[in-house]
Amino acid sequence: MKAMILAAGRGKRMMPLTQNMPKPMLKVAEKPLIEHHINNLKAAGITDIVINLAWQGDKIKDYFKDGSQFGVSINYSQEVEGGLETAGGIIQALPLLGDSFIVINGDVYTDYDVSALKQLHLQSGEAHIVLIENPPHNPDGDFTLSHLSDESQKYTFSGISRYHADFFKGLAHGVRPLGPILREKLNEHLVSTELYIGQWDDIGTPARLDELNKRLKAQ
Repeated sequence: MKAMILAAGRGKRMMPLTQNMPKPMLKVAEKPLIEHHINNLKAAGITDIVINLAWQGDKIKDYFKDGSQFGVSINYSQEVEGGLETAGGIIQALPLLGDSFIVINGDVYTDYDVSALKQLHLQSGEAHIVLIENPPHNPDGDFTLSHLSDESQKYTFSGISRYHADFFKGLAHGVRPLGPILREKLNEHLVSTELYIGQWDDIGTPARLDELNKRLKAQ
């Protein structure tokens, strides 16, 4: 199985830290954030990785190269300046990903064990997304749990998911956000969900990055 790490975002909210550096290369516990994802994927036996690039993407490519020094194999999906949004980036990278694959946002920090996603059996056109309890910056949440009838309680999309390639069948290339597609397919019962209670941080602002590093250093 292959995995894709999303790393093409501009990271405007992280300025000035991302003036000359892509957000996934910012240091968490003395390592680039994206390196933690690569190590976690490798630990789960997933060594074929695709990384999409846009803003300052050469910094990622120069650091990881083909991935061999990290025990993995990395292919890159270069996007246009400004990026293609999440779904657009995945659609462009489909030829590199195979029939079923895992996707992880490059700007989150988590101890979620992606081995669990390897065990899922997805039918053609289906997806599975991991939700977390709503953090302070997203109190209203994004999605309900697919197996519950209560639609009043929404949870936050963690940025961790698995897809069958046909989930994106028929969608045109170009700039395309993922959220509306997930909501539509969830209503069609093509998206399953789970709620993860564990380590998860969205590295959305310099303050959140600083807080995470302080917390990890104190452990």
